[in-house]
Amino acid sequence: MSTEPVRVEGFRQPQQARSREALQRILTAAEEVLHAGGFDDFTMAAVAERAGVSIGAIYRRFDGREQLLAALKDRLLSGMERRVGEGLAGADPSLGGVMDAYVHALADALSLGGRTLADLLRVQNIELADRGVQAHTEMRRLVREAAAPYMTEVRRADPAAAVDTAVRTVTASCIFTAVQADGSEENVIWADHADQLSDMAVAYLLTPDRRKRADKSAR
Repeated sequence: MSTEPVRVEGFRQPQQARSREALQRILTAAEEVLHAGGFDDFTMAAVAERAGVSIGAIYRRFDGREQLLAALKDRLLSGMERRVGEGLAGADPSLGGVMDAYVHALADALSLGGRTLADLLRVQNIELADRGVQAHTEMRRLVREAAAPYMTEVRRADPAAAVDTAVRTVTASCIFTAVQADGSEENVIWADHADQLSDMAVAYLLTPDRRKRADKSAR
């Protein structure tokens, strides 16, 4: 169970261990309610019932449903950032190793909470969207940092921009898969998808730009 602080505007962080544990129970219940019934069935009363607390206990922590959803998304994305960081820390020492570690860490994170995150992606809320942008920025930073020793392997004209493009493409594809994944085949889809994405990303980074290829052919 995650015990990381909730980074949501206006949220009052619990100070005592017992209160932090209660908060995590509420967030776990919120995730289960959203996963089971989707956004339409997501109510404070349903979360309170699933968590085994009074609805007043929910409102003492959250202003309303939108803030609870924002806290839930923050928890899911914080877990994703942590998993990506851990995966990259153990990557094989090569450009291919870094990209493979990133893709598989992201896929693993989304396979665990992807359908709940997919529901959150459908919610039109500026704060929720901003937290998603922050997560992407952080994961891009982590990949850049891990790939830095191997940038000479990149054959694109602008290696840094190419790595960013690879990260952006991989992330978008994984999110799309999370939204579309069928639960009965989810594990098979993720394992295969991660392998294919990793191969594609590495092939792109190791392939010269079209302009480079054209210039070489003209000589």
